[in-house]
Amino acid sequence: MKIIIVDDEMSALHTFLTDIIGRTDVEYKFFKDNEREICEYVSKNNIAAAFLDINMPHISGLELAEKLIKLSPGIKIVFITGLDISEKDLTEPVLSHTAGFLYKPCDTDALTRLLASIERDSPKLTAKTFGAFDCFLNDNIVRFSSKKSKELFALLLVYNGRELSMSDAISQLWPDMDTDKSKPLYRDAVWRLRKTLKDIDFECVTFERAKLTLNKQNIYCDYWEYLETKVLPAKAVFLKSYSWSLAYLT
Repeated sequence: MKIIIVDDEMSALHTFLTDIIGRTDVEYKFFKDNEREICEYVSKNNIAAAFLDINMPHISGLELAEKLIKLSPGIKIVFITGLDISEKDLTEPVLSHTAGFLYKPCDTDALTRLLASIERDSPKLTAKTFGAFDCFLNDNIVRFSSKKSKELFALLLVYNGRELSMSDAISQLWPDMDTDKSKPLYRDAVWRLRKTLKDIDFECVTFERAKLTLNKQNIYCDYWEYLETKVLPAKAVFLKSYSWSLAYLT
């Protein structure tokens, strides 16, 4: 689970870090109240929650929460405050995304409960690669808008978090086609995949020029389990629709 913490007081950030440093299940990044930097990071990453100080000199936590919700509609907000503030002080859009409050000095038990609640409510994607390839978000099947965008996502799963270049993707998804002719098809598959992930509010791929990287957070994939155990599911064919898959099962 990936979270961000925003506080203009460095001492408060260090205290917070001490509380969560041992949590291997939480990936975190700290920010001071730099709106541009924070929004840019949230727009490019799948953030489960933002822990925001309410009183900051450059932007209040309440204002920042509204901006982050627009950028990432699935994000949860936790307000860090020393003030007497509660749900009645929040606007409706912010309230619907608020997971709770942490009152300074932050209590470790309260933090633990909030993190557990956020983790429990975070969307999770399951990818089944043995047999017919399909993905499910909280048990609902993901409807890809094209066969090639679905195949591209399968290849990203097989790459297991490693960077996938455009040339590598083209060589495997369009092996018999001239490169110049396949580039527009690749770009269309990328655009369609990006739209699908945005539509389901599970933006787990970093899209950069001529390369893609999968963020594995909150994803279960049976192929990754196979890589760890080397045990094949009984009577199941790995990504049977894709010829390139044979090279990844050795």
